[in-house]
Formats: sequence, C-alpha cells, structure tokens
Amino acid sequence: MNCNKNLGWWHIHQSVRAIEHGGVIAYPTEAVWGLGCDPFNQDAVSHLLKIKRRPVDKGLVLVAGNLSQIQFLLDDLSAEEYDKVTASWPGPYTWVLPDKKDIIPRWIKGKHSSVAVRVSDHLLVKSLTETYGSFIVSTSANPSAHCPAKDILRVNTYFGSELDYVLPGCLGGLSQPTQIKDLKSDRIVRV
Repeated sequence: MNCNKNLGWWHIHQSVRAIEHGGVIAYPTEAVWGLGCDPFNQDAVSHLLKIKRRPVDKGLVLVAGNLSQIQFLLDDLSAEEYDKVTASWPGPYTWVLPDKKDIIPRWIKGKHSSVAVRVSDHLLVKSLTETYGSFIVSTSANPSAHCPAKDILRVNTYFGSELDYVLPGCLGGLSQPTQIKDLKSDRIVRV
C-alpha cells in the first residue's frame, strides 16, 4: 500500500534493533496487526506468549520476506510439493510444512512436528525480515479470545508498554487473516 512506501527506514531499523535485543514488536501484516520476535530467542517467545495469553503447545506462525530465508524447510519437499507451496508465495498464504531437520525450536512448533510458514508480499513485512536477515514470529496482535487488532490504537490498548516497538504502517488490505493449509494432508487448518 502507498502509506508503507514512504515509511522511513528508521522505523524498520528500530524494529530490527528491538528484535535483536530480545524484544517483542507489533507490525502491520496482510489483514491484521501482528506480534513478532526472534523465533530462536526463547525468552522473547515466552514474553510474546505471556502477553498474548497463548499456550505454547498451540504453536506459532513464522513469516519470511523471501524464499531463501526458509529454504531449509523447502529442501526436503518433493518437486510437486515445492511447486504447490512456492506457486502461492510471496503472498498471503500460510503453509504447514514438515521440519525434518528439526531446526525450528519446540517453543515455536508447540506440540507439532511441523511449522506454519508464510512468505509475505507485504512491503513492511518484507523490509522488516530482509533487514533483520531472517524470518520472525507472526501471530495476530490480540490477547487470546479477543478480536485481532486492525489498527494501531487497538494494538496499544491491548499491549501498551508490554511491547518493545510498534512499526507504523498500513495493513495489506485483506479482510481476514491468511488461510493456513497443511501441506501433507491438504487440510485447511484456519480459513
């Protein structure tokens, strides 16, 4: 969206700095505001889960800005599976992929052996993950059982000082959070 094109790099760098220092940030995604952090920092993920009031066993979604950031998850897919997944990326599609190399931490996968991943085409998400140099956590910015935040005011109402940075910007224009589909079963996990 146009409002994201004029966003200064300063905000992106402040967001990245917060993530690098173990913080939790809020940022606009395709349809709702998201909460994010370094998925390999257990303390950061624990804080995110605590403020969201989400149990760790449910698992979390990861978001990347390009395929290379998650290539290790794609390497073990069949050619057909690879084509199926990458045909929808970058874009507002989240796939549950096997983590055969067991690289993604338990506190991200929860009780699952697989992990939910999206390669976004949202300008700010792409800029954020590319500047950070890796994928980040992407979960809706809301306490469990509350509606996801659709604006920065709601983000601040829900979380206030519990966040380390709020990346200003616009949502991507979708009316609902991205669909989550399991690659192996072809089952829709979330519409």
